[in-house]
Amino acid sequence: MALIHRTTMRPTKQELVAAWLPGRSWYAAGGRAPEPVTVGGFRLDDPAGEVGVEFMAVADGEGPDAVVYLVPMTYRGKPLDGAEGALIGTSEHGVLGTRWIYDGAHDPVLVAQAYALLAGRATAQHRSLSDTPDPAVTAVLDPAPGGDAEALDVVDGADRTDVRLRTDGAGAALALRFHRVLRPAGAETGAGAVGRVTAEWTPGGGAPVRGDFLTVHPV
Repeated sequence: MALIHRTTMRPTKQELVAAWLPGRSWYAAGGRAPEPVTVGGFRLDDPAGEVGVEFMAVADGEGPDAVVYLVPMTYRGKPLDGAEGALIGTSEHGVLGTRWIYDGAHDPVLVAQAYALLAGRATAQHRSLSDTPDPAVTAVLDPAPGGDAEALDVVDGADRTDVRLRTDGAGAALALRFHRVLRPAGAETGAGAVGRVTAEWTPGGGAPVRGDFLTVHPV
């Protein structure tokens, strides 16, 4: 299980995300600099124990009009080869030293563990507590898959990022969709989905809201 260190990061994750968001195709610019605030999310464990994996929900704006974005992130002790365009930034961790932080939709470790979560082979972990599953996160994929998945390509859209996966030797493919703009359940975010990961966020200090973080679609 991932160990959550009570220490500092300079710059903070929120500062890095604030600088990174304006360059995203799915970011809704509001005529001001982003001011992201973490309002939810969860973690997954890397079986090798090398890469930190986090799904972070951040609100940008104030009150009920704040847009909530999904920022999947990986934390690495050295650069990920070939992923320069997916680098969010580097930060000095008070315990682990320099960490290279990536947009997790482009990181094979996060994609593999997200698929394992959907397949029932991984357990979502609390985003701020060590060794603590998060029961608020639910995942289902029908039919339940066997084996692993290989990422074929990644495409950013207006409110999503799709990662096309090869899931068996016959070449069958699925699209793993990261819902970059999070919307409450019932907002038709997952039409046609054969699987989904649903979790909570708490915008503006109000009551928790549930919605799809990830959905899976046939290709």
